[in-house]
Amino acid sequence: MGEVTKYQRVLLKLSGEAFADVANSISPTVVSSIARQLADVAELGVQVGIVCGGGNIFRGTSPQASGMDRSSADNMGMLGTVINALALQDACEKRGLQTRVQSAVSMQELCEPYIRRRAMRHLEKGRLVIFAAGLGAPYFSTDTAAAQRALEIGAEAILKGTKVDGVYDRDPALFGDATRFGRLTYLDVLSRNLRVMDATAISLCMDNHLPIIVFKLLEEGNIRRVVTGEDIGTLVEHMEASAQ
Repeated sequence: MGEVTKYQRVLLKLSGEAFADVANSISPTVVSSIARQLADVAELGVQVGIVCGGGNIFRGTSPQASGMDRSSADNMGMLGTVINALALQDACEKRGLQTRVQSAVSMQELCEPYIRRRAMRHLEKGRLVIFAAGLGAPYFSTDTAAAQRALEIGAEAILKGTKVDGVYDRDPALFGDATRFGRLTYLDVLSRNLRVMDATAISLCMDNHLPIIVFKLLEEGNIRRVVTGEDIGTLVEHMEASAQ
Protein backbone atom coordinates (compact mmCIF):
# COMPACT_ATOMS: atom_id res chain seq x y z
CA MET A 1 0.00 0.00 0.00
CA GLY A 2 2.99 2.27 0.37
CA GLU A 3 3.77 2.24 -3.36
CA VAL A 4 3.09 5.53 -5.14
CA THR A 5 0.66 5.33 -8.05
CA LYS A 6 0.41 7.71 -10.99
CA TYR A 7 -3.31 7.14 -11.44
CA GLN A 8 -6.04 6.81 -8.82
CA ARG A 9 -8.88 5.87 -11.17
CA VAL A 10 -8.50 4.22 -14.57
CA LEU A 11 -10.62 2.56 -17.23
CA LEU A 12 -9.23 -0.73 -18.54
CA LYS A 13 -10.39 -1.63 -22.07
CA LEU A 14 -10.30 -5.34 -22.84
CA SER A 15 -11.02 -6.55 -26.35
CA GLY A 16 -13.06 -9.70 -26.70
CA GLU A 17 -10.01 -11.36 -28.24
CA ALA A 18 -8.14 -10.75 -24.96
CA PHE A 19 -10.35 -13.41 -23.34
CA ALA A 20 -9.53 -16.12 -25.87
CA ASP A 21 -6.74 -18.52 -26.63
CA VAL A 22 -6.28 -20.72 -29.68
CA ALA A 23 -8.71 -23.36 -28.45
CA ASN A 24 -11.35 -21.39 -26.56
CA SER A 25 -13.49 -18.31 -27.07
CA ILE A 26 -13.15 -17.77 -23.31
CA SER A 27 -9.95 -19.18 -21.84
CA PRO A 28 -10.10 -19.83 -18.07
CA THR A 29 -6.32 -19.47 -17.94
CA VAL A 30 -6.36 -16.07 -19.62
CA VAL A 31 -9.28 -14.76 -17.57
CA SER A 32 -7.61 -15.96 -14.37
CA SER A 33 -4.40 -14.16 -15.37
CA ILE A 34 -6.29 -10.89 -15.89
CA ALA A 35 -8.05 -11.31 -12.53
CA ARG A 36 -4.72 -11.94 -10.80
CA GLN A 37 -3.32 -8.69 -12.18
CA LEU A 38 -6.46 -6.78 -11.17
CA ALA A 39 -6.19 -8.12 -7.61
CA ASP A 40 -2.60 -6.90 -7.53
CA VAL A 41 -3.68 -3.41 -8.62
CA ALA A 42 -6.57 -3.34 -6.15
CA GLU A 43 -4.06 -3.75 -3.32
CA LEU A 44 -2.61 -0.37 -4.34
CA GLY A 45 -5.98 1.30 -3.81
CA VAL A 46 -6.40 2.16 -7.50
CA GLN A 47 -10.04 2.35 -8.64
CA VAL A 48 -10.63 0.34 -11.81
CA GLY A 49 -13.50 0.34 -14.25
CA ILE A 50 -13.43 -2.18 -17.10
CA VAL A 51 -15.09 -2.26 -20.51
CA CYS A 52 -15.24 -5.65 -22.21
CA GLY A 53 -15.47 -6.26 -25.93
CA GLY A 54 -17.26 -9.25 -27.40
CA GLY A 55 -15.31 -10.07 -30.56
CA ASN A 56 -14.29 -13.52 -29.30
CA ILE A 57 -17.98 -14.50 -29.31
CA PHE A 58 -19.63 -12.35 -31.98
CA ARG A 59 -18.84 -9.10 -33.74
CA GLY A 60 -21.43 -7.17 -35.71
CA THR A 61 -18.93 -6.25 -38.44
CA SER A 62 -17.33 -9.70 -38.75
CA PRO A 63 -17.70 -12.12 -41.70
CA GLN A 64 -19.93 -14.33 -39.53
CA ALA A 65 -22.48 -11.49 -39.52
CA SER A 66 -22.48 -11.26 -43.32
CA GLY A 67 -25.99 -10.70 -44.64
CA MET A 68 -27.42 -9.86 -41.23
CA ASP A 69 -29.07 -6.58 -40.40
CA ARG A 70 -26.35 -4.44 -38.77
CA SER A 71 -28.50 -3.52 -35.79
CA SER A 72 -29.33 -7.17 -35.08
CA ALA A 73 -25.69 -8.19 -35.45
CA ASP A 74 -24.51 -5.43 -33.12
CA ASN A 75 -27.14 -6.44 -30.56
CA MET A 76 -25.71 -9.96 -30.62
CA GLY A 77 -22.24 -8.52 -30.11
CA MET A 78 -23.48 -6.60 -27.06
CA LEU A 79 -24.69 -9.86 -25.54
CA GLY A 80 -21.24 -11.31 -26.12
CA THR A 81 -19.73 -8.54 -23.98
CA VAL A 82 -22.04 -9.50 -21.13
CA ILE A 83 -20.84 -13.11 -21.28
CA ASN A 84 -17.23 -11.91 -21.07
CA ALA A 85 -18.06 -9.55 -18.21
CA LEU A 86 -19.68 -12.33 -16.17
CA ALA A 87 -16.69 -14.61 -16.80
CA LEU A 88 -14.31 -11.91 -15.59
CA GLN A 89 -16.50 -11.15 -12.58
CA ASP A 90 -16.40 -14.82 -11.53
CA ALA A 91 -12.60 -14.96 -11.85
CA CYS A 92 -12.15 -11.71 -9.91
CA GLU A 93 -14.43 -12.79 -7.09
CA LYS A 94 -12.47 -16.02 -6.77
CA ARG A 95 -9.52 -13.69 -6.03
CA GLY A 96 -11.50 -12.01 -3.26
CA LEU A 97 -12.35 -8.86 -5.21
CA GLN A 98 -15.72 -7.20 -4.81
CA THR A 99 -17.02 -6.82 -8.36
CA ARG A 100 -20.13 -5.38 -9.99
CA VAL A 101 -21.25 -5.82 -13.60
CA GLN A 102 -23.29 -2.97 -15.02
CA SER A 103 -25.01 -3.41 -18.37
CA ALA A 104 -26.17 -0.70 -20.77
CA VAL A 105 -28.94 -3.14 -21.77
CA SER A 106 -31.35 -4.05 -19.00
CA MET A 107 -31.04 -7.65 -17.78
CA GLN A 108 -31.65 -7.36 -14.07
CA GLU A 109 -31.47 -11.10 -13.38
CA LEU A 110 -27.81 -11.10 -14.44
CA CYS A 111 -26.36 -7.69 -13.61
CA GLU A 112 -27.08 -4.14 -12.57
CA PRO A 113 -28.25 -1.50 -15.03
CA TYR A 114 -25.65 1.12 -15.86
CA ILE A 115 -26.17 4.09 -13.56
CA ARG A 116 -23.28 6.54 -13.48
CA ARG A 117 -23.60 7.63 -9.85
CA ARG A 118 -23.95 4.05 -8.65
CA ALA A 119 -20.85 3.07 -10.64
CA MET A 120 -18.87 5.86 -9.01
CA ARG A 121 -20.00 4.84 -5.52
CA HIS A 122 -18.88 1.27 -6.22
CA LEU A 123 -15.47 2.55 -7.31
CA GLU A 124 -15.15 4.73 -4.23
CA LYS A 125 -15.84 1.65 -2.09
CA GLY A 126 -13.01 -0.23 -3.77
CA ARG A 127 -15.14 -2.42 -6.02
CA LEU A 128 -14.23 -3.28 -9.60
CA VAL A 129 -16.95 -2.17 -11.99
CA ILE A 130 -17.25 -4.04 -15.28
CA PHE A 131 -19.24 -2.20 -17.93
CA ALA A 132 -21.01 -4.50 -20.39
CA ALA A 133 -23.18 -4.18 -23.51
CA GLY A 134 -21.21 -1.23 -24.88
CA LEU A 135 -23.35 1.89 -25.01
CA GLY A 136 -26.52 -0.14 -25.46
CA ALA A 137 -26.96 0.98 -29.07
CA PRO A 138 -25.85 -0.44 -32.42
CA TYR A 139 -23.20 1.22 -34.59
CA PHE A 140 -21.11 2.21 -31.55
CA SER A 141 -18.04 0.12 -30.76
CA THR A 142 -16.83 -0.91 -27.32
CA ASP A 143 -13.84 1.40 -27.95
CA THR A 144 -16.29 4.30 -28.02
CA ALA A 145 -18.03 2.87 -24.96
CA ALA A 146 -14.68 2.78 -23.16
CA ALA A 147 -13.99 6.44 -23.92
CA GLN A 148 -17.52 7.42 -22.91
CA ARG A 149 -17.48 5.48 -19.63
CA ALA A 150 -13.98 6.73 -18.78
CA LEU A 151 -15.15 10.32 -19.14
CA GLU A 152 -18.36 9.71 -17.20
CA ILE A 153 -16.61 8.18 -14.19
CA GLY A 154 -13.75 10.69 -14.21
CA ALA A 155 -11.00 8.20 -15.08
CA GLU A 156 -7.54 9.72 -15.43
CA ALA A 157 -6.52 7.41 -18.30
CA ILE A 158 -7.68 4.59 -20.54
CA LEU A 159 -5.54 1.47 -20.33
CA LYS A 160 -5.84 -0.48 -23.59
CA GLY A 161 -4.66 -4.04 -23.03
CA THR A 162 -3.54 -5.80 -26.22
CA LYS A 163 -1.54 -8.81 -27.39
CA VAL A 164 1.48 -6.67 -28.34
CA ASP A 165 3.63 -4.30 -26.30
CA GLY A 166 2.39 -1.03 -27.80
CA VAL A 167 1.49 0.66 -31.07
CA TYR A 168 3.59 -0.11 -34.16
CA ASP A 169 3.86 1.55 -37.56
CA ARG A 170 2.85 -1.79 -39.07
CA ASP A 171 1.93 -5.27 -37.90
CA PRO A 172 4.92 -6.64 -35.93
CA ALA A 173 3.68 -10.19 -36.49
CA LEU A 174 4.16 -9.76 -40.24
CA PHE A 175 7.08 -7.31 -40.42
CA GLY A 176 10.24 -7.92 -38.41
CA ASP A 177 11.37 -4.32 -38.85
CA ALA A 178 8.13 -2.80 -37.51
CA THR A 179 8.81 0.18 -35.21
CA ARG A 180 7.10 0.66 -31.87
CA PHE A 181 6.07 4.18 -30.90
CA GLY A 182 6.76 5.38 -27.36
CA ARG A 183 4.45 8.38 -27.63
CA LEU A 184 1.87 9.58 -30.12
CA THR A 185 -0.62 12.40 -30.38
CA TYR A 186 -4.29 11.76 -31.05
CA LEU A 187 -3.82 13.37 -34.48
CA ASP A 188 -0.92 11.00 -35.20
CA VAL A 189 -3.23 8.06 -34.57
CA LEU A 190 -5.97 9.47 -36.79
CA SER A 191 -3.78 10.68 -39.65
CA ARG A 192 -1.69 7.49 -39.81
CA ASN A 193 -4.75 5.26 -39.37
CA LEU A 194 -3.05 3.43 -36.50
CA ARG A 195 -5.32 0.86 -34.95
CA VAL A 196 -5.34 2.05 -31.37
CA MET A 197 -9.08 2.63 -31.00
CA ASP A 198 -11.69 3.68 -33.53
CA ALA A 199 -11.88 7.28 -34.73
CA THR A 200 -14.90 8.17 -32.60
CA ALA A 201 -13.16 6.99 -29.43
CA ILE A 202 -9.92 8.79 -30.31
CA SER A 203 -11.84 12.01 -31.01
CA LEU A 204 -13.61 11.80 -27.65
CA CYS A 205 -10.29 11.33 -25.87
CA MET A 206 -8.67 14.15 -27.86
CA ASP A 207 -11.48 16.62 -27.13
CA ASN A 208 -11.21 15.87 -23.41
CA HIS A 209 -7.40 15.38 -23.14
CA LEU A 210 -7.86 11.83 -21.84
CA PRO A 211 -4.61 9.86 -22.27
CA ILE A 212 -4.55 6.31 -23.63
CA ILE A 213 -1.84 3.81 -22.68
CA VAL A 214 -1.55 0.81 -25.00
CA PHE A 215 0.36 -2.10 -23.45
CA LYS A 216 0.77 -5.87 -23.50
CA LEU A 217 -1.98 -7.23 -21.28
CA LEU A 218 -0.83 -10.75 -20.51
CA GLU A 219 2.69 -9.95 -19.36
CA GLU A 220 2.44 -10.51 -15.64
CA GLY A 221 2.43 -7.29 -13.63
CA ASN A 222 1.93 -4.93 -16.58
CA ILE A 223 -1.31 -3.38 -15.32
CA ARG A 224 0.46 -2.54 -12.07
CA ARG A 225 3.41 -1.09 -14.00
CA VAL A 226 1.10 1.22 -15.93
CA VAL A 227 -0.76 2.56 -12.88
CA THR A 228 2.51 3.16 -11.02
CA GLY A 229 3.84 5.20 -13.93
CA GLU A 230 6.44 2.90 -15.46
CA ASP A 231 7.25 3.80 -19.05
CA ILE A 232 5.89 0.79 -20.90
CA GLY A 233 3.82 0.46 -24.04
CA THR A 234 2.69 3.48 -26.04
CA LEU A 235 1.23 6.67 -24.59
CA VAL A 236 -1.30 8.57 -26.71
CA GLU A 237 -1.83 12.08 -25.44
CA HIS A 238 -2.07 15.75 -26.35
CA MET A 239 1.37 17.20 -27.01
CA GLU A 240 3.12 19.39 -29.54
CA ALA A 241 5.18 16.66 -31.18
CA SER A 242 5.21 12.91 -30.86
CA ALA A 243 8.34 10.92 -30.12
CA GLN A 244 9.03 7.37 -31.10
